[in-house]
Order: sequence, then C-alpha cells, then structure tokens
Amino acid sequence: MIEDPERTLEFEFLRATEGAALNAMQWLGRGDKEAADAAACDAIRGMFDLMDICGEVVIGEGIKDEAPGLFKGEKVGTWLAGSPRFDIALDPVDGTTNIAKGMPNSISCIAGAIPHDGEECALQDIPAYYLEKLAYPEKVRQAWMKDPSLPLSLDAPLGEVIAVTARILDKDPRDVLVMVLDRPRNEPYIEAVRAAGAKLRMIGDGDIAAALAPALPDSGIDLYAGIGGAPEGVLSAAALRCLGGGLQAKIWPKDSLERRALVAEGWGDQLDRTFLSKDLARGKSIVFCATGISDSPLLRGVEVRRNITRTHSVLMRVKSKTVRFIEAMHNLDAKTLHLRSAGGEVPLKRSLPAS
Repeated sequence: MIEDPERTLEFEFLRATEGAALNAMQWLGRGDKEAADAAACDAIRGMFDLMDICGEVVIGEGIKDEAPGLFKGEKVGTWLAGSPRFDIALDPVDGTTNIAKGMPNSISCIAGAIPHDGEECALQDIPAYYLEKLAYPEKVRQAWMKDPSLPLSLDAPLGEVIAVTARILDKDPRDVLVMVLDRPRNEPYIEAVRAAGAKLRMIGDGDIAAALAPALPDSGIDLYAGIGGAPEGVLSAAALRCLGGGLQAKIWPKDSLERRALVAEGWGDQLDRTFLSKDLARGKSIVFCATGISDSPLLRGVEVRRNITRTHSVLMRVKSKTVRFIEAMHNLDAKTLHLRSAGGEVPLKRSLPAS
C-alpha cells in the first residue's frame, strides 16, 4: 500500500494537465471550442490510462453546454489491485470560449482527493448549474475566522464586503480590485462594485483562475464575486484549501424548473446554505494542479518557440500547503503525448501550430 499516495502521484496529475494544455493549444483562435475541449480530454484520458489509481470522476464538465468531457461516474486509471482510490474533479479546459477566440484566461485543471474516515466522497458534487461565489485572500479569511461577525459573506452587501476587505488589507476601498464574470446575471455585482467606488475587472470566461486570483500575492486581485459554474466552484475550493484563501458559495438555481429539480433530488434544505471551501473539498489528502493554455491571472499560457514549447503549471497539496510553480520545456523533436484516441504515444509536433 502506498503511503501518502497523493504526494507520490502528484506529478502524474500534473502531466495530465500539461498534456491537455499542449493538445488543446492547436485549437487556439480557430473558433471551435468543442474541438479544443475534446483534444484536452483525449490527453487527460491517455495520461490516466498510465496511472496506477482507482479513480472515479465525481465532478466532470459538460453539464452546461453538452461539451465533450469526462463525465461523472467515469472510471479512470488502471484499477490494479492495491492502487489508491481517488475522487477526481476536473475541467479539461476552463475557458473554452477564450481558446476558440484566441483570448487570454484559459487553463486545464484537475483535483484529486482520497476519501477518508468513511467518507462517501471527498469532493462535493452539487447537482446545479451555478453557484454564487465570494473568494478572498488568506489574510481576509483569517480575520473572518477570528471575528465571524465581520460582514464577509454572501448575505452581506458587496459594498460592505469591499469596505471591510479594504480595512483588513490596509487599502483605500477605491484601490480594492474585484473580479467579476461578465454575464447578465452578474449585473448586480458589477453595479455594486462601481457604487462602492472600487476597481472592477470583468472577464469573459475562465471562472477557476479568477476565483484563485485573490489568494495569489502577485495577482493584484483582492476579491472575486458573482455567479459562476458549480463544478468550477468545487475545483476552486480544492485549490484555495491549498493556497490558504477563502471561498464561500451558495447554490443559485437558474430558474424555477431547476429549483424544483433540486428540491426533488433532496437538496431543498441546502438551497440557503453557505458552503465553505472545506465543505466542498474535504480532508487533507487533496492535490490540485493546473496548466495554462492562454495567459491568465493564475498562469502564463503555452509558448511555442521553434523546437521548444514551454508550459507553465501550478501543483499544490492541502496537507503540506506546498505550492509549486513549474515551467517545463518540451523538445518538439522528442516529446510525445499519450492519447486515448491513438492508444499510445503521438509526437507533440503534430499537435501544435507552426511557430
């Protein structure tokens, strides 16, 4: 039996997101987000085919737009006897629209977690399209833990959240930078940021990188607020557990039909609950990794220079709180990707656009 298996296998997870980013890169700016997603999925499945784990996808992607994806219940890994069990949450491409348009802010990410102490699942699958979210830096989270009466919640007016964040970070409220996903449903958040006199940065896509940004010291982002994808919320929670930042989330039914469906599935008493990151990603045996496809607040994208391709990734674990930023150079004359569709290795050179 492997001791501390997430530590032993963390770089294998990283190779999966690297492969996804490299294989999806061929579709940057080509107007086909489904093809980019399918390429990333192909590389992730291919890497999982080599990993001695008993893995099950508990949170996949594709729920909102029927995109290609690794879906809930899919078994991954070799499933050899004695291999460690992992619950898997992943988004092969967070920011598919951005890839299709050749825009910034797209990443590939995976969270792997080992259930312990009789847990049915270490990563909470919420059967909703969207979550209302508030993400903030570690210093803000620590202040709120010391004094839960502080207006740092989804139930508090965003203007008050901005004001108390400014005090904790020793900033003028006008210097607090809030990131919001640019969607009609987020107009109230956009108006609240402007009314508070704070700085606003809107993004078109890429919910996960945006939620992690406040926990990164050099991102310049102080808060992330608004309504975004539910699967992306769980992945963000896993990463923020490693980074030390905080996340609060509430289920946001998109219409009365979804609300009735959630009630019928037994989630009626959870609709008003505020989930913290530790509720969505449980325990300490969690690894999170991501690789940039196009530049984002979290990571630089794939760079192709003649026969060398560079990837920029982050790899972290909850148990040790170690956060590694990894720049890898891939030689196009030698590098291969293990793709499920090919049943083996394929030269990377075939997958990348000419430099």
